[in-house]
Amino acid sequence: MQDFKNLKVWRNAHQLTLDVYAATQSFPSEERYGLRAQIRSSAASIGINIAEGCGRGGDPEFRRFLHISMGSASELEYQLLLARDLKMLAGPRHIVLTDQVTKVKKMTASLIRKLKADS
Repeated sequence: MQDFKNLKVWRNAHQLTLDVYAATQSFPSEERYGLRAQIRSSAASIGINIAEGCGRGGDPEFRRFLHISMGSASELEYQLLLARDLKMLAGPRHIVLTDQVTKVKKMTASLIRKLKADS
């Protein structure tokens, strides 16, 4: 078991979540329980699953939660694209957030590979 706060991938995922919350603040009020809520949930789920995996019984469980985190990141990537196409998220902000998602996905994939190699 390790402290998730020490993982660079978790710190990046956490910052992504904070940035997503800020970016979705201006979404239309009718999206409060729609796309805005889904985007926020997907973003938070990335870091949540990394943290939960760290608290589990070993590397196989941790890897499983990292895969779940990757799924949430892919879900977020699509939701950000949808928000951009629906004109709820400006193009430049979409690019920044998508770049952050891509970075977190690459870091997560790298950690999965490392854990697999170590087992």
